[in-house]
Amino acid sequence: MAAGKVCERLGESLATHPQQAKSILSRIESLGRGIHKSQKLLSILDKDAGLQALDGVVVDVLRATQEAVVSSPLVALAIRPAPGVWEYIAVEVQKLFVEELQVAEYLRLKEETVDGSSNGEFTLELDFGAFNNSIPRPSLSKSIGNGMEFLNRHLSAKLFQDKENLNLLLEFLHTHCQKGKSMLLNDKIQDVNSLQHALRKAEEYLTPLPSDTPYSVFEKKFQEIGLEKGWGDNGEHVLEMIHLLLDLLQAPDPVTLESFLGRIPLVSNVVIMTPHGYFAQDNVLGYPDTGGQVVYILDQVRALEEEMLHRYKLQGLNITPRILIITRLLPDAVGTTCGQRLEKVYGTKYSDILRVPFRTEKGIVRRWISRFEVWPYLETYTEDVALEITKEFQGKPDLIIGNYSDGNIVASLLAHKFDVTQCTIAHALEKTKYPDSDINWKKLEDKYHFSCQFTADLIAMNHTDFIITSTFQEIAGSKDTLGQYESHVAFTLPGLYRVVDGIDVFDPKFNIVSPGADMSIYFPYTEEKRRLMKFHQEIEELLYSPVENAEHLCVLKDRNKPILFTMARLDRVKNLTGLVEFYAKNSRLRELVNLVVVGGDRRKESKDLEEKAEMKRMYELIEKYKLNGQFRWISSQMNRVRNGELYRYICDTKGAFVQPALYEAFGLTVVEAMTCGLPTFATCYGGPAEIIVHGKSGFNIDPYNGDLAAEALVHFFEKCKADPSYWYKISQGGLKRIQEKYTWQIYSEKLLTLTGVYGFSKHVSNLEQRGRKRYIEMLHALMYNKLVKTVPLAVE
Repeated sequence: MAAGKVCERLGESLATHPQQAKSILSRIESLGRGIHKSQKLLSILDKDAGLQALDGVVVDVLRATQEAVVSSPLVALAIRPAPGVWEYIAVEVQKLFVEELQVAEYLRLKEETVDGSSNGEFTLELDFGAFNNSIPRPSLSKSIGNGMEFLNRHLSAKLFQDKENLNLLLEFLHTHCQKGKSMLLNDKIQDVNSLQHALRKAEEYLTPLPSDTPYSVFEKKFQEIGLEKGWGDNGEHVLEMIHLLLDLLQAPDPVTLESFLGRIPLVSNVVIMTPHGYFAQDNVLGYPDTGGQVVYILDQVRALEEEMLHRYKLQGLNITPRILIITRLLPDAVGTTCGQRLEKVYGTKYSDILRVPFRTEKGIVRRWISRFEVWPYLETYTEDVALEITKEFQGKPDLIIGNYSDGNIVASLLAHKFDVTQCTIAHALEKTKYPDSDINWKKLEDKYHFSCQFTADLIAMNHTDFIITSTFQEIAGSKDTLGQYESHVAFTLPGLYRVVDGIDVFDPKFNIVSPGADMSIYFPYTEEKRRLMKFHQEIEELLYSPVENAEHLCVLKDRNKPILFTMARLDRVKNLTGLVEFYAKNSRLRELVNLVVVGGDRRKESKDLEEKAEMKRMYELIEKYKLNGQFRWISSQMNRVRNGELYRYICDTKGAFVQPALYEAFGLTVVEAMTCGLPTFATCYGGPAEIIVHGKSGFNIDPYNGDLAAEALVHFFEKCKADPSYWYKISQGGLKRIQEKYTWQIYSEKLLTLTGVYGFSKHVSNLEQRGRKRYIEMLHALMYNKLVKTVPLAVE
C-alpha cells in the first residue's frame, strides 16, 4: 500500500463497514494479550468470510501490518506501507476508534505485554533522529542504498549556493598529505582566487604540450605556482583533474564533484577490523565463527591493494600503500597461523594480517571465544590495537573499515581516537537472525548477551561515516520482509532502554556495494585449460569413497546421478539440517539426485553449542530417513582452491548448488557457485533474492516451506532430464548475472570513491556533527561500558 497518513484513511474505512471490521479486529483481539506477527494476522484475514465486503484500505493496512500488540480493549498495529516507512496506530476494537501512536507509546505497549506495567518508572529513550537535520534525506524507498549519489547532490548544492563554502573544499585539499608530504597544493595557495589563478596558469601551460608529457617535465613549474604532486602522471591526466576542479569552482555539480573526489589521492594506510573467530588464510574455514567474512575480507584486500596501486600510477605518485587486517591473536591456534603476529596476505605486496591478543589483568587470553562473548575484552583490545597501528604506520590510518558487530565497535573507537574516515560493514546483524531477540532479550542474555551487541551496533552505525551493504535487503528488506538495519529503526529492550529512532534507512550514509568471488579460484567449469585436474582424484575420494570416517559419513551408491550440493557453517541459521530433512522426505528428489552436504567438523569436538545441536540433529535425520546410499556428509573443507574445483566437479555431474539459510545477509557461496557455472537455488530471505533473478539466473526457495523447495528442485531436475539444454540455460544465466554486477574490481573502485566523498562530507559537516558525537560518547560511557562488565570472562 502507498505510504501516507494511514490513521485517517483507516478511520474512514472502519466507519464504512463497521460489522466486518469489528469481526476481524475481534479475531485479532481473541489471539490474546501479547505480540502477534504478520503470519498470524494474515491467516485471520485469509480465513475471514466477510473479507470481500471490506473496503481495500482496511485489507491493505492489515496486510502491511508487521505485528500487532493486543492489550484489550486496544489492538496496536505496527504498519509498514513500504520498505523503511513505518506508522503506528491503536484501534479500540468495540468502538472502532482509531488514533495515531508515537513510536515510544507503541514500544511501551510492547514492554507491558512482556514485563507488565512500568508503574510510571522512567525508561531511557534513545533518539538519534534528533541529529539528522544537517543533511537532507531522500523520501522514496527506491533511493535507499544510493547514498553517495544523493550526498553528492547535497554537497554540490551547498558549494553552489554559497561561494564561501568553496573555502571548505580548499581547506580539505590543504589538509591532505601522504606520508608527511604535501599533496596537490602548497602554501602559495591561500584562498580560492589564488587557486583558480594557479589552475588557469597550469591549464595554459599544459594545453600545447603532448598529452603523454611526464609530470616530471613540469613538476618544478607547478611548484612555483603552488601545485604539488597528485594531479596525474602525465599532461593528459593532470589536465583532466584541473578541468574538473575549475568546473567545480565555477559551477559545482554532483557528477563533477564525485569524479574529482574519487581521483584525489586520499588513502594509503587502511585498517580492516575483524576481531572474532579464527582469521587466517589456510585451514580455518568451517571453524566456529569462521566462514564467509574471512573470504570476503581476504578477497577485498587483494582487490583494494590492486586498485590503490592503479590509482597511484594514474596520479603520478610513488607511494607504497599499507593495508592491515587486524584480528585477534590466538595462542591456542589449533594448527592454524592464528598464533602468528604478522602474516603476509597471499597475492599482495603491501597487505598483512596483524594479530593482537585479548588480554585481562591476568594476562593474555589463550583460547577461542565465541563472537557472543567477546564484549568485555574489546576496550583494552582497542587500546592495544591503537598502539600497534601507530607503530606499523608510523602515524595514523586514512580509512578504518569495521566488520561485524565487534569489529565495528572497535573501528568506531579507533576512528574517534584518530579522527579518520570510518566505513562499517555488518555482514550479518544478529537482531533479524534471532526473532524477538530484542523484546525477549532477558531470556537470551546469558547465552547471547544481545544487550551488549545491540548497543554496540547502535553506536557503530551512528558513528560511522558510511555504511557498505551487499544488498538492498540488508538495509530495508523487501515488500514483505524486514531489513537488517531497518530492524534497528525502533525497538525496545524492556527494563533497559527503548529506541525510538535508532537508524534511518534513508540516511545517505548507506551504499550498496556488492562483492564478487575471487576469479583466480572461482571460474566457469567450461574453461578446460584452467581446470585443476590434479584435485580430481581427491574430490572423487571425498564424494564417492566407500569408506566412512570422521571426514565423510554415509556413501553414494549411484555415481550416475547428479549431485545436489551445499557448503556452509553448521549452525541453526544456515539450515543445513533443514535441507537434509526436506530432501529426505521427498522420495522423487531422492530418486533423481544425490545430496552432498559440506559443513561442521566431525574430526574434532566442537566448542560451539549451536554446531553441537545441529550435529546431533543431522545424525538423527540420517537414521530416521535411512539416508545412507543417497547422502554424503563431509566435514568442513578448508582448501579454497580445491573447493573452487569442487564446484566445477559438481557442474560435471550436471548437479546444482542449494543455499537453504533461514536468512542470508549476502550469500558469498551463491556468488561462488554461480561464478563456476553451477545452477543455484538459494533462500528468498536476504541477499540471494537480489543476486538471483528467479527462473533466469537461478531460483529462490523458501526455507520455511521445505516441501515446496523440494518440489522446485524436483521440477528442475526432471526438466533437465527431459531437456538437457535447460541446465545449460540456467548455468549461462548465472554466469551472465555475475559478470554484470558481482566483481571485486567494481567493488574496490567504488569503495575508494566513497572514501573520497565521505571524507569530504566529514570535513564539511564536522561542527554540525558535534552533538551526535557527544550523544554517542555518553551512550558508550554510561550504558555500553556497564553492560559489557556483565559478560563473564572466559575460563582458561
